[in-house]
Parts: sequence; structure tokens; C-alpha cells
Amino acid sequence: MSCELLTLDCLVHVFSYLEAPDLLRAARVNQAWNEAAGTTSLWRRLCLDRWTFCNISNLTPGMQTWKQYYLHRSKLEHEMASGRPSADYKCCPMRGHKGKIVGMAYLSDNEHVFGGGKLRSVVCTASTDGTIRAWQVQEGTQIWSSPSQEVPFIKVITVPEYKLAISTDARGTIKVWHGESGEELAAFSTSSSSSTLVTYSVNNKPFLTAATAGGVIYTLEVPNLNQVSCITAFQNSSIDLLLCSPDEQWLVAGSTENADTSSKIFYTDCLINPADESPASGSLPVNNCDVGCWLPKAPARIAVMHQDHMSVQRNITVFDLAVKKSKYKMEVLAQQVASFTLPGRTWTTPILMKGHGTETILLGCGSNLELYSIFGTQLEAFQHHNNTITSIWVDAFRVITSSLDLSLRVYTWKKVNKISSLTSRYYLLGGTHRWSRGFMDVACDNISIVGVVAESDGTRS
Repeated sequence: MSCELLTLDCLVHVFSYLEAPDLLRAARVNQAWNEAAGTTSLWRRLCLDRWTFCNISNLTPGMQTWKQYYLHRSKLEHEMASGRPSADYKCCPMRGHKGKIVGMAYLSDNEHVFGGGKLRSVVCTASTDGTIRAWQVQEGTQIWSSPSQEVPFIKVITVPEYKLAISTDARGTIKVWHGESGEELAAFSTSSSSSTLVTYSVNNKPFLTAATAGGVIYTLEVPNLNQVSCITAFQNSSIDLLLCSPDEQWLVAGSTENADTSSKIFYTDCLINPADESPASGSLPVNNCDVGCWLPKAPARIAVMHQDHMSVQRNITVFDLAVKKSKYKMEVLAQQVASFTLPGRTWTTPILMKGHGTETILLGCGSNLELYSIFGTQLEAFQHHNNTITSIWVDAFRVITSSLDLSLRVYTWKKVNKISSLTSRYYLLGGTHRWSRGFMDVACDNISIVGVVAESDGTRS
């Protein structure tokens, strides 16, 4: 049968097997092929297959189609992947803090914005000098600074879609700051020496969960910080692991103070809609978990690293979380998907752990970056740094590592026979060791990379 006799539905079905470059070529054949190749469902599938999160509403008005989203985002990623450190990146120091920077996060939401005019990145930093500051990244200029607080900050996170920054200090006081003006909007005291924070949205309403050094978990409304619920997860044990799932339905809390303690699983809907009885919860059937991560393309899949009492070996176990509802109760389930033991070695530094896709785990081990499948196969190992890796940034397109050797290494994802792998692209240098001790943290959006450098007299971005 001639291709000219195929109906539109038949053409769309055939084109569903094509990748983006082939669709663009097919669109040039004739009017019928052009119409079929521009079908929304084809480009939507390509977008969702390539990226975990897509929001076409962030495109410039008049360009809000899945095809335009795909073309703009892939072009931007190509430009970043092919960037030349000396020619395409401008290094702008952001100086102003008089103490150590203890937290950094993007206030702008450029990660999913494409098209339109000149975009600007804004980051927020917290320091032991008692100030929260916002910075315009491209120029390295300060936008605002909070009044100096009596107690030093220990953490800051942001909620870009609501233009909010949320901080916690060494006395467990949580504060919400307006991201555009720096105005303090609300405060809440946990009466704890420290708090670990995560934010999430349920039905387009933002919430904050804070886990304390006393083992208590508070759930608060944002931005007013009204208390919604308060539960004791661990008796007199500090919560140092708090993770919110990509689908924002699950919280996992863990404590490393007691080797016999299992990490707890909470269903977020029960935290924000508390009943008279205790919220639905469960436990991961492994003890002594010291680090964990979500596999972002599986909405409720978590990988945790744990160590047996009588062994120096470390294990990684992967679970899928689910809830089983009946007429009278709700049961939280953790089904083991895979488990493996890391190759025997002496672990002298903390291990960093990140997830990608549904089956790929990244580990920062000393100066090495290693990739594993969730079934224990080592996919790749990179030894590009000359000193300890201090932070790993992972998104659907790239991986960036920061190190005490004062460099940032940029990698991009590719798939070979449906298996994820990394391509090393380039590195960025952050100065000399005469003045700096190395990079301590890194973050990225579509148009900038921000690293935190520890200096002899403080820390700068």
C-alpha cells in the first residue's frame, strides 16, 4: 500500500516508533505527514520518556505545545553539554557572608522554563553569620539580606513555585522568608537543637515537615507555619535521614544513633489530615540505614544503604512502597525489589548516594564516582577528581560533582541498549588552594551552575 493512502491514524501509529530527529524529517515530506508528525501525543511521549518532570505552562505564551517544549529543552541541554569552560561560562563570585555558608538552594524556577526573554537565576544562601541572602547568579550581586539573627543558621531550603525560603537554626527555630523581598513571614519553634526539613504539596497546597534531634516530626502549613500534626517517630533519637518521595506521597525518616532502629515510613496524607489514632506508618525491614535516595522515575521506590552489626561490608537494598487500604485500616507496605553488597573495601569517608531513572544508583566514594544497577552490577566508575567528592547534583539530563580539589565535573546522561550511562563533558575550576579548601556543595538549573567554596576565612558561592 502506498504511504499516500495511509490514514492519519495509521501514520501516527507508524510515527510512534520514531525518535525526534526522524519525526522532524518526516514532517518535511508532505502536508499529511507534517500533520501526523506534529501530533501532540507523539511529542508528549517523547518528553515524558526523556524527562521526569515536564510543565509546558512555563513556555512563552503562544509556544505552549509539547513539540515546542521538547525542541526548546533539548536545544538548551545541547548547549550546556557542549559548553566550553573558558568561553561559555562566566565565573561570578558572590561575596557578602561573614561566616560559613551552611545551605544553598535555587529560588528561581528556571529548571523547567523555556523560551522567552533573558532568564535570570536566583539562589538563596544561609550562613553561620546569622543571615539569609538572595543572589542574582549571572551578575553575582546580592538582591537582599535578612537582618542578622542571634542564633546561627544550619539549613535553608526553598519553594521556588511560591517564591519562599525556609530556614532552621541551631535552636530548632524554623522561619519562612519572602523570596523576593527577604521579609520574615512566619516562625515556629521545635525546641530542638536541630531540624531536618522537607517540603511537598498536596492538592496544590504546600506543607513542611520538620524532623528534630529529639525524634519528633512536625508537619506545618506553608507559609504561615501553623502546626498540622506532631508525632514521635523515635524515642530520644535524632532524626538525621528525612526523604520525601517524588510523588510526594511518602516520607522516610531514619536515625543512625541506634543501630537496632529501622527507618520509618509515613503516608503524607495521614500527616496532613491527622486522625485520633496514630498516622499510618510502617518500617523498612533493615536496620542501621545511614543514607538513602529515591529512584525518581519510579514514584515510590527507595534505595537505602545499611550495614550489618558484625560486618564491615555495606549493603544497598531497594524497596517499592505501597499502601493497602481496607474498610477499617490502612497498612503501609515495603516490598523488596533488589539487594546487593558493595565490593569489599575500607570506607574512610561518608558515601554520597543519588538515584536516576528506575534502576540506576550513583555513589560518591572518596574521589570516585560509581554507577550501579539496583541489582548490583557496576555500570561505570570515574576517577576524575583528585580529592574527596563533597556533593553530587543529579537531574534527568546531567550529573555534576563537586570536590575538595576545587573542581566541578559535568557529565551528561545517555542510554546504551536501554542502560543508563554517563559521558564526561568538561570541568570547571573554582580558584586556588592558597585561598580555598575546596568545593563543598553544588546545584544547577538550566542556565547556571552554583558551587559553594570553603575558604580559609569563611565560605563563598
